[in-house]
Amino acid sequence: MPKKKYKKRQKGRMKGFTKRGNKLNFGKYGIQSIDKAKYITDKQIEAARIAGTRYMKREGRLYINIFADKPITKKPQEVRMGKGKGNIEYYVAVVKTGKVLFEINGVSEDIAKESLRLCSQKLPIKTKYIVYNDFF
Repeated sequence: MPKKKYKKRQKGRMKGFTKRGNKLNFGKYGIQSIDKAKYITDKQIEAARIAGTRYMKREGRLYINIFADKPITKKPQEVRMGKGKGNIEYYVAVVKTGKVLFEINGVSEDIAKESLRLCSQKLPIKTKYIVYNDFF
C-alpha cells in the first residue's frame, strides 16, 4: 500500500489573483494592489488611513476595503521547542494581486490622487491609482 502524501494546511497559500474586491464599489478613486500576495498589518493600515485623511482635511470620505482578521502567533525569545502554540502578536490582512485597498469619494481628482499616493507610501506593496469609469 503506497504512502499518503499530506499537504501542509496550516498557514494557507496566497497564490493567484483576487476573485472579489477588484473593482471600485463606494468611491470614485482608489488604489489597487499590483504586487504579489502579501500580508499587511493592522498598524500599516491605520498609518495609511491617517495619512490619507490628514491630507484631505476630512473633506471627502475614505473607504477601507481590507480588514486585518488573521492572527499571527509568535513564541517568546529563548523558549524551548514544544509546549504549544505561541501568543498572538499582531493581526494581518491577506492582500492578493488586484485587490482594491482604499477608495475615496467627495473630493476633486488632484486631492484624491495625492491622498492615495500618501496612503500607498505607508503600505509594503506596490499599488496603482484607479478611477471609476462611468461608461460601461
